[in-house]
Amino acid sequence: MTDTSQPQDAPRHTGSHFQPSPRKMLVILFLFALTAFIMLRSPGAAGPNFGTPNITTPAGVATQTTVPVSQVRVQVANGTATAGIARTYTQQLMTLGWNTLPELNGPKVNATIIYYNPGFLWAAQSIATALKVSATDTQPLNGQQPVAGASSDDVIVIIGPELAVAG
Repeated sequence: MTDTSQPQDAPRHTGSHFQPSPRKMLVILFLFALTAFIMLRSPGAAGPNFGTPNITTPAGVATQTTVPVSQVRVQVANGTATAGIARTYTQQLMTLGWNTLPELNGPKVNATIIYYNPGFLWAAQSIATALKVSATDTQPLNGQQPVAGASSDDVIVIIGPELAVAG
């Protein structure tokens, strides 16, 4: 007589051996992907966005912008002899949600200058805060072209030596 049962000293496995069917796994995966897609496409959920800040102008009049930072074109230029500093600050602003353009070299400056086109004073001030420079370092572009090809940019940041040391 042959005994087909397990020997007395063999380990016994207890617990669940449940494995969902491939169809159920596909449904779960699809629902996960759909939820992630919806969350990423909904306003404000995709990442940092300074939203619509209320900015008080020098005249004391509160203004509000409706342009998200992800749509503000920001050009960062190196105004120092420190190589790679524009890249550092371009990446920093990009991680904060700004629409940064490829970094480039600019004219040598004694201090950081942030130029802005009409309607983008709030953006220049927000960037000044993010870079820890004075808001007085912002000035209207007024048709100037401090760096080549920047006439259509909303904000132009020329990094000065004080940020080259801090960066």
